[in-house]
Amino acid sequence: MPRITHLVGSRSYSFADLRDLLAKASPARSGDYLAGVAAGSAEERVAAQMALADLPLTTFLNEAVVPYELDEVTRLIVDSHDAAAFAPIRHLTVGGLRDWLLDDAADAALLARVAAGITPEMAAAVAKIMRIQDLVLVARKCRVVTRFRSTIGLAGTL
Repeated sequence: MPRITHLVGSRSYSFADLRDLLAKASPARSGDYLAGVAAGSAEERVAAQMALADLPLTTFLNEAVVPYELDEVTRLIVDSHDAAAFAPIRHLTVGGLRDWLLDDAADAALLARVAAGITPEMAAAVAKIMRIQDLVLVARKCRVVTRFRSTIGLAGTL
């Protein structure tokens, strides 16, 4: 994958690959700084988030964050990806997916239909450009009901 660049004002930021872009777009965390993968400044983080928002979702299918040949989890994700479920959102960028998820038309049934088409990397990318309020709003549309000794996950219950 060629380098990814984004211009903020008169300064150009460059990211080596998809892995570097995802790392730099993450919120500031001490572990990322210790590992040497964090953005060097808040401006670089915003540039990474803006570049990530412009990235087509198909990039995540074409460029593996972890090489297919080296990782069983990557192979499982790629081999089990549901192209039919992905079709309705295939044309979107990461930012477009964010807007689509926040739209009132994206209800629980629609989210359930496309879920198998969204890879973990796509979900992580869109989460990196969303505010906490956005994440809560989208999560409210999802229903995950679990039963064991009691039932959890019902609407309006804690």
